[in-house]
Amino acid sequence: MGLHMHIPRLAFILSVAALALSTSVPGYTSAQIRAWCSRTPHPDACEYHLSHSPKPYQTPVNEKSDLASLSMRLALDRSLGAKTEAYALGAKCRTPKEKAAWADCCELYEDIVSKLNKTYAPTAPCSQVDKQTWLSTALTNFETCRNGFADFRLTRSSIFSSMSNNNVSLLVSNALALNRGSGNDTGPTADNGFPDWVRPGDRKLLTSGAATEVNLVVAKDGSGHYKTVAEAVAAASGNGRFVIHMKAGVYNENIQIKKANIMLLGDGIGSTIITGSRSVGGGSTTFNSATVAATGDNFIAKGITFRNTAGPGNHQAVALRSGSDLSAFYKCSFEGYQDTLYVHSNRQFYRECDVYGTVDFIFGNAAAVLQSCNIYPRKPPRKTNTLTAQGRTDPNQNTGISILNCRVTASSELRPVQGSVRTYLGRPWKRYSRTLFMKSELGSLISPAGWMPWSGSFALGTLYYGEYANTGPGASTGNRVNWGGYHKALSTSEASKFTVGNFIAGNSWLPGTDVPFSAGL
Repeated sequence: MGLHMHIPRLAFILSVAALALSTSVPGYTSAQIRAWCSRTPHPDACEYHLSHSPKPYQTPVNEKSDLASLSMRLALDRSLGAKTEAYALGAKCRTPKEKAAWADCCELYEDIVSKLNKTYAPTAPCSQVDKQTWLSTALTNFETCRNGFADFRLTRSSIFSSMSNNNVSLLVSNALALNRGSGNDTGPTADNGFPDWVRPGDRKLLTSGAATEVNLVVAKDGSGHYKTVAEAVAAASGNGRFVIHMKAGVYNENIQIKKANIMLLGDGIGSTIITGSRSVGGGSTTFNSATVAATGDNFIAKGITFRNTAGPGNHQAVALRSGSDLSAFYKCSFEGYQDTLYVHSNRQFYRECDVYGTVDFIFGNAAAVLQSCNIYPRKPPRKTNTLTAQGRTDPNQNTGISILNCRVTASSELRPVQGSVRTYLGRPWKRYSRTLFMKSELGSLISPAGWMPWSGSFALGTLYYGEYANTGPGASTGNRVNWGGYHKALSTSEASKFTVGNFIAGNSWLPGTDVPFSAGL
């Protein structure tokens, strides 16, 4: 994260593929298109793609929800074209780094199309909040594609230009704005200790002290079904929850978990360890540096240490990346330096976890809640720690990092030199960065200013940073920054918007994961 450059927001650009489309206006009059598109943040892109599409968009547009649905279809159609164009660019990559950034983009475009399909034509019942989440993820994926080129300072390459100038982000942004106003933008609340989306069976898996029904066992000594986690994940099958027990040991692997409903069950922090050492300094993109990357929905982990050992001098090096919607982590540890925990996208929950790092070590653009966790800044290479770097690029994304009932204290390696290191709660990686620290214990290591700018005045008026009822020697807000987007003393009603029950609709899914939670403040 520390090396990530700001990539300017792109103006409307007529892509090569779009110029090749018909210039007729099938289904609607020019006046209708102009009137409808004027209600979007990016009317030029809306008008162009609606009036140049080869498909007859003839759905009646009588309500705002109709226009929202039409905007989702426009975004989906353009993303399908952009995905095809992206794959065709592979042969033009000139260097391994360009190839690596391009490969990330291809994977991300696959997920963009998947999320827009779920939003526009869902095969299962979904709420307006679900749709806003998936649209937010689609836009995050587009931005992540661009970030990979920024990791390697390749933003002037023709490949980057081709992938960036296709209007997908503008059309998704339009859909976000229209969908936000078409229904209730908050999730249900409850007071049973769990976010809604954790299913009752999954909750039992996570909290029960009794033996859990396990599908496969991984053991380094050969006493299980497999010796590696990757082999067990590849063998997972079925539609229900699939539990993989990882016996104590150090598993030196880089793992991608794309299947849904996987649970990794370890023998406890420090006993079951998954470790890797990829980093941007070593030639990976931030996205691809993760020791474990979970993208299959409903992923759960319990009792595992996720570690990246690239070290403080190798820049971005992710221990865990989650893009898994409705993912939960219980009694896990995430250990690294810069960019340790990548809360990339979708809805995520962390309970009683430990997070170690230096620069931007909790970062990304998920709707993520960390509850009752320990956050341990380490000794940084350049005398400055930043706990968070949230990546919201659009004001209508329902994303942010909410840190609730947590404890921030110096790690053992930082403690002896704590006085010579400045430690901040966060800095705004993107224009609409949103981060909350609520009812947490902040140690004396926290700088009185609290928050650190990214670059000059960038995002200081558009970010949303807030503190609520924190305690400890680092919690005083008397000398905090005076930025336009900073709220030193949130009201209870405002703070409640970022709790498990409201912010990530936790009562609808967390009961199924067996991860304990508190829905409110």
